[in-house]
Amino acid sequence: MAARTKTTKDRPSYRCTECGWQTAKWLGRCAECQAWGTVEEYGGAPAVRTTAPGRVTTSALPIGQVDGRQATARSTGVPELDRVLGGGLVPGAVVLLAGEPGVGKSTLLLDVAAKAASEEHRTLYVTGEESASQVRLRADRINALHDHLYLAAETDLSAVLGHLDAVKPSLLVLDSVQTVASPEIDGAPGGMAQVREVAGALIRASKDRGMSTLLVGHVTKDGAIAGPRLLEHLVDVVLHFEGDRHARLRLVRGVKNRYGATDEVGCFELHDEGITGLADPSGLFLTRRDEPVPGTCLTVTLEGRRPLVAEVQALTVDSQIPSPRRTTSGLETSRVSMMLAVLEQRGRISALGKRDIYSATVGGVKLSEPAADLAIALALASAASDTPLPKNLVAIGEVGLAGEVRRVTGVQRRLAEAHRLGFTHALVPGDPGKVPAGMKVLEVADMGDALRVLPRSRRREAPREAEDRR
Repeated sequence: MAARTKTTKDRPSYRCTECGWQTAKWLGRCAECQAWGTVEEYGGAPAVRTTAPGRVTTSALPIGQVDGRQATARSTGVPELDRVLGGGLVPGAVVLLAGEPGVGKSTLLLDVAAKAASEEHRTLYVTGEESASQVRLRADRINALHDHLYLAAETDLSAVLGHLDAVKPSLLVLDSVQTVASPEIDGAPGGMAQVREVAGALIRASKDRGMSTLLVGHVTKDGAIAGPRLLEHLVDVVLHFEGDRHARLRLVRGVKNRYGATDEVGCFELHDEGITGLADPSGLFLTRRDEPVPGTCLTVTLEGRRPLVAEVQALTVDSQIPSPRRTTSGLETSRVSMMLAVLEQRGRISALGKRDIYSATVGGVKLSEPAADLAIALALASAASDTPLPKNLVAIGEVGLAGEVRRVTGVQRRLAEAHRLGFTHALVPGDPGKVPAGMKVLEVADMGDALRVLPRSRRREAPREAEDRR
């Protein structure tokens, strides 16, 4: 008798214990979550199925007949967050807010939950990381108490869904999505399969109820959102909460937004009484002084579409070691090194080569765009010659290796912001466009033109002093 051949049902199948991905053959590494050693045999291969046409829930309509009023945004009560969201929270929208531990995510969302609550719109705050009493203490500290703000401490998905049926909120805040687990899915909370199931269930509940949802997400050591990448695709809005824990400034940056632009940035200040929005944050990045100081230069950077005036500082001292130090804070080390090379070769400033150089920004702001090159170069040249730049001067422009000053985007917006704050002089690349009335703008083509703002006698003095010391 001929041996019976194995059918499709007899063949073993394999499944990843982390994310649930299935395959017909064993692999050492999961092709979905890239985890090693998680693919195990669990039974027969899944039968091939086809989906038959079914009953439609709602009839398709011409797009002009669809009622767009159901997607009208409602303010969160925090103008800076509304700016990033595109006007507020849309009913049924799911927002994912991610950030490093201690940056202020829970404090911000608790404040939003209290300000968004009203008699017509209840808010439910679910915490999976703290007890209800701990959240109440924070609410007392930041004055985030409201009669229609409900608080629950849950880590079970079914319990969270039960709270939705009982409270019927218009806004749900879940802190965080990695701490909630479903009993129907294998795996620990925070695993890929659990995060996918929890997010999918909350998204379905949000769409069915017309309820806005704010999810807090953890990040990895590289700054990426923890969990499957599918999570970012499923939600409607992805926001990143950024900031140095040693500084007061916090930025909420839009990465994905189905209801608005993704180049908006919200500015906040974190303090003992909570977190507040900053409609005019430029004051955090400036040092107010009566007289100009050598080694300082102001520039205007664009965070999204928002112009911010920032201050660059530089300090040069005699080096006590064979290899001079190059220390930066808030600036890219590679950009500072490039400006040093341009100044030495194109600007003929030889006093920088054998000196310790320290450069930083004020207020914890990070300048990474090339538009700050000219300000960095002028701050270094001013520090080398011990000569202050003229008062009320801002410098905007990208500097190339040939010493040329290149055009950057948004020059008119940058100049308008500088003029609004009282600055009267600006160094910009050629063809800046419309200039604010009463502001003197000097167009510079290269570093030679830019360095002429320094007093001539002092510019020549620094290299000679360096030669005398050698």
